[in-house]
Amino acid sequence: MKQPGSPTVRRRRLASDLRRMREKAELTMEQVAERLGWSITKVSRIETSKVGVTVKDVGLLLDLYELTPSRRAEVLTLARDAQKKGWWEGYGDLPTEYATYIGLEAATTSIRSFAPEIVPGLLQTEDYARAVIRAALITSPPGEIERRVEVRMARQARLSQQDPLRLWSVLDEATLRRLVGGPDVMRAQLRHLADLAETPNITLQVLPFAVGAHAATSGAFSIFEFPEQVDADVVFLENLTGSLYVEKETDVYRYTLAFDHLRAKARDPDESRRCITEMIGLTAES
Repeated sequence: MKQPGSPTVRRRRLASDLRRMREKAELTMEQVAERLGWSITKVSRIETSKVGVTVKDVGLLLDLYELTPSRRAEVLTLARDAQKKGWWEGYGDLPTEYATYIGLEAATTSIRSFAPEIVPGLLQTEDYARAVIRAALITSPPGEIERRVEVRMARQARLSQQDPLRLWSVLDEATLRRLVGGPDVMRAQLRHLADLAETPNITLQVLPFAVGAHAATSGAFSIFEFPEQVDADVVFLENLTGSLYVEKETDVYRYTLAFDHLRAKARDPDESRRCITEMIGLTAES
């Protein structure tokens, strides 16, 4: 069985498999906890991928669920793969939510995103990223800011590798007009966007102010699509104090429809590139 390239996705798939196997065995979480001498909280956190799970514990669960030998071997292989480390773990103690995001991003085949305020991280120049991160981490030491910048730049390798990530991003006009890092930094960022817009795997569209109210006035979001059909699309939402992953099929569908409405109202890719180029001139005059 082909495995996705990120241990984060493997952990999520393992958690989902374990939940489905428990339900097929017609056992409640309470019954599993009682039979294994665990807390209900432990079972719940394993099934929701809130914690990692050892191969030994997976084996105990599989004994309880009475799997066939072939299926048991398959799940244990997935459990071992889920314990492997991703490249981002070499950067030290990144916040769990951020590490989860990078892990999902590392396994996607395509991302569709709406950016209402700030250029998405995968499209940022180093100086623009530094200005954004410094503004968000106002109490962090310089070393932490530089580490985050380095991680963000490393993430961008997905866009230029042999089998590159496909990225379709709708940028609100505000992202082009918001002066981040000063005129020089912003001009360089806009030039970078104009160059990226010519890359085959990247599609950029600008949503003009004239559109008015639209389907995503609630804020930014990203839709992750994975190579394996068993790994359903996931929507990522972020706010000041945390993040949320939307996985319910009907909710993901609503975000997909919202994105379709956004790209229908936005300028087409060629027009959008001309708009970005025009903004470079306006920034030079500021």
